[in-house]
Amino acid sequence: MKIRMPHTPYIANKIAIDLLNCGFVTLTSGLEPVAKLGQEFLAQDVQRELALEERVNEVLEENEDDIEFMQVDRRNMFWLVKKKLAKEYDVVLSYEDRYNDVAHRILESAWKTGLIEYTVSENRVKNVIYNAIEEYLKNFEGIEDVVIERISHYKRKLVPGSEEYELVFERLYEEELRRRGMLQ
Repeated sequence: MKIRMPHTPYIANKIAIDLLNCGFVTLTSGLEPVAKLGQEFLAQDVQRELALEERVNEVLEENEDDIEFMQVDRRNMFWLVKKKLAKEYDVVLSYEDRYNDVAHRILESAWKTGLIEYTVSENRVKNVIYNAIEEYLKNFEGIEDVVIERISHYKRKLVPGSEEYELVFERLYEEELRRRGMLQ
């Protein structure tokens, strides 16, 4: 599943919390610096994919006449062009491989900057980070559903997309994350 930019701080927090709670990693400077580092790496990854997709759309627009003439499915062509340009943008298309790579980058940077210490294998710590990413992605839609359900029971009806709705949604979303131990 694809990570969206608004989710990066929540995923980064989950990574920091899971590292703290795993029992074999010591956070030398606390949760905040590890979460910040995680968010930086996640945001970089999202930005690279967004840049790639923007370039793919440009290529498709440049060749719009040919695509229409040949009656090519635009979605399939998007995927083919994305696949061809992915290496140039340093984007791994397989989400499993991508999140494994991001987890490794976070681990390496956190260790080199002295934010974490551990006495087990590097792979075991990387798996904690990878699993935090995966678990968040598996649960976020369910969390959103719970929040939307709670908002629907408000006496005063909120209009989706309005500023008030977004503020209430974000507050309830963070509450639900805290309840599930994904945010402190």
